[in-house]
Amino acid sequence: MADSNAPKPSSSVKLVLLGEAAVGKSSLVLRFVNNDFQENKEPTIGAAFLTQKCNLPTRTIKFEIWDTAGQERFASLAPMYYRNAQAALVVYDLTKPTSLVKAKHWVAELQRQASPGIVIALVGNKLDLASDSVAEREEADDGDDSGDARKVSTEEAKAYAEEENLLFFETSAKTGHNVTEVFTAIANAIPETSLKSARGPGATGAASRAGEEQRVNLGARDAGTKDGCAC
Repeated sequence: MADSNAPKPSSSVKLVLLGEAAVGKSSLVLRFVNNDFQENKEPTIGAAFLTQKCNLPTRTIKFEIWDTAGQERFASLAPMYYRNAQAALVVYDLTKPTSLVKAKHWVAELQRQASPGIVIALVGNKLDLASDSVAEREEADDGDDSGDARKVSTEEAKAYAEEENLLFFETSAKTGHNVTEVFTAIANAIPETSLKSARGPGATGAASRAGEEQRVNLGARDAGTKDGCAC
């Protein structure tokens, strides 16, 4: 009889965030890792590295997260970060149609150059600004009733995601809506074969074995790590 108290298998999964500047990539990571939100977050320079564990029924997934800068001048560095990644969050701002165009560019690049079988989630962030998310706006409780700022419909983005076999979520880093769900869905979607071979190498080889207290600074803002399940 199996010991129900036996530790679950643990696997490291390298995950990269891609998307235009100011779509909320860093805010999504901050919400997932620290359950926090900062209104005026500094732009990421280069990339930031964080870790967080996600407990599934049969195993523990340790995400090794590379949060890349969205500015165009850093775009050429992206392959260094998504190389050997098992998962990617491609983020757009649902109030800004051009950010979805950029997201589609990143999806195409990942499909062309990233590891075969990479799990890609298309994420429409800033749901708290949409009028069809009144509950999230009330949660934010900032007294700002600016109406519906949505410019990208759920139907349009979801149809594209289905066409490209992507996971699809609309999130609010501000209220936390659907943030944990995105990472849980990715953890569940990683193929078993990919998990077995997961070693979580850092983009530059500097983080080949990422511990909970490790900090990586690649000319980027220094991002601490936090351990503990957010799922």
